[in-house]
Amino acid sequence: MGPWAAEHDSPPPTDDRYDPTLLDEGDTRNVVDAYRYWTREAIVADLDTRRHPFHVAIENFAHDANIGTVVRTANAFAAAAVHIVGRRRWNRRGAMVTDRYQHLMHHETVADLIAWARDSGLTVVAVDNTPGALPLETVELPRDCVLLFGQEGPGVSDDAQAAADLTVSIAQFGSTRSINAGVAAGIAMHSWIRQHADLGQAW
Repeated sequence: MGPWAAEHDSPPPTDDRYDPTLLDEGDTRNVVDAYRYWTREAIVADLDTRRHPFHVAIENFAHDANIGTVVRTANAFAAAAVHIVGRRRWNRRGAMVTDRYQHLMHHETVADLIAWARDSGLTVVAVDNTPGALPLETVELPRDCVLLFGQEGPGVSDDAQAAADLTVSIAQFGSTRSINAGVAAGIAMHSWIRQHADLGQAW
């Protein structure tokens, strides 16, 4: 969107949600139209009234390049928070700046994440195609949960699988052994949305 004066016939709004610089110069950010010209703080505050009670966690013991994609998708589905387990640093390019609007938490180890989830009353759901996993397509996901994903390649770590309350797998029909971690996270999050979200609140 260009400057407010070029896009609208009305005077610019004056309430605190709006950024005077964006009103004057235009807003080229990747945000929904409802948030055009808003300050970042105002957008986060409004999102906090809309977030869903599921969290997303991804293990990052080898600088997984999919974390940015996971963060962007978690933002799209209004996840409560994204938890990075392991290395604190990650490639933000795939997040497309959505990490500015998404709550992020860091845990040094899987044990730290599990302890946090237990204290928060959240069910830990590991997503991996391992023996004994329940089909994501038919399982009822807990409403208050952490969807836990492993890094690309090795998948969910043994410690994480052992500590999880539930493990689910995504049905596959081709030749590949696994789905990209970022794609798997999107599928699992959307499964939660289909089961629990109020679709009337979607943009």
